[in-house]
Amino acid sequence: MLDNQEIKTAEQLDVIAEKAVESEPKEISGPASSGVQNKTFGGNTRGSFSSDGKPGFKKPGQKRWGMNSDMEEKVVDIKRISKTTKGGRRMRFSALVIIGDKKGKVGYGIGKSIEVPVAIKKALKNAQKSIVNVVINKRGTLYHEVTGKTCASKVLVKPAPLGTGLIAGGAIRSVIELAGYKDVYTKNLGANSALNMVQATIDALKQQRHPGKVAQMRDKHVSEL
Repeated sequence: MLDNQEIKTAEQLDVIAEKAVESEPKEISGPASSGVQNKTFGGNTRGSFSSDGKPGFKKPGQKRWGMNSDMEEKVVDIKRISKTTKGGRRMRFSALVIIGDKKGKVGYGIGKSIEVPVAIKKALKNAQKSIVNVVINKRGTLYHEVTGKTCASKVLVKPAPLGTGLIAGGAIRSVIELAGYKDVYTKNLGANSALNMVQATIDALKQQRHPGKVAQMRDKHVSEL
């Protein structure tokens, strides 16, 4: 599915994931399918499916991959990985997903599996465990300039005037957008690995300090800062 093709945008990743889900086996209508809850494909049990053949619809109000209704998700990167064993190379897929409620909560997760939909589902489950709270002021931007660093990646994030929008791209934009910021300047100052950029961006956002806390630490009033 991904042979000799370079994935460049998050939109292409979403299309690939949609096609992978549509290729899953669907329930067979009619008397022959009554009482059947599990489907077998390639000798493996796939689990229960909904009426349209797509997994994840188990509770009302949940999204396709089983996310809560107040969270939005975005697939940032899907790549093929391999592990060399005694019997040969084992090919799998690795998915990087970012989730957020656009109200100050954001997280990321990585999932690996031999199938893209399963890898995304694992990534979303891991992302829910890494959700952090970030500070957003009333204008929808940061209080001050911050710099985050992870390994060889270094990301600069600074506030922007009202109406500027999100000056960011790639994985950095996904984090800023799902966190809930409206006007932000960003710049990647190091390596452009998707995972490292996501970690560096979240690290920068966590370094913010609310003016009230800074004033309390200095034993001053906010107006005196």
